[in-house]
Amino acid sequence: MSEDAKGLIELATRRFLEEVPALEPIKLVVGVELRGRGDTQQFRLEMPAINVTKGPAADARVRVDMRREFFNVMAREGKVPDWVEAFTYGQAKASGPDQIMKLIVNVVERQLERDRTRRARKHA
Repeated sequence: MSEDAKGLIELATRRFLEEVPALEPIKLVVGVELRGRGDTQQFRLEMPAINVTKGPAADARVRVDMRREFFNVMAREGKVPDWVEAFTYGQAKASGPDQIMKLIVNVVERQLERDRTRRARKHA
């Protein structure tokens, strides 16, 4: 099950970075906690190389916490607006230094705005 989780974390990260390429060069260690039925799995995600290892990430700057079932669906099907909604409404939680969190939010919001502008121009 944990090998599957490692693969899903890699998949979700790659998909997210494809949609928000401005975040690709950022060096960051993320601690990922997936809560399941009665247990919690912890992973360490190192970026930009996207290296995922099982175990606690003592050096993580950002921590992400969510239910395992929810993560499984989001990793395979979620787009950036879905992730934004998940963090907005509490299905997923992230914590870390304000500067890093604000940077990520700002970059994601700008990318979503660029995407909206492109779609509006195509339809006009």
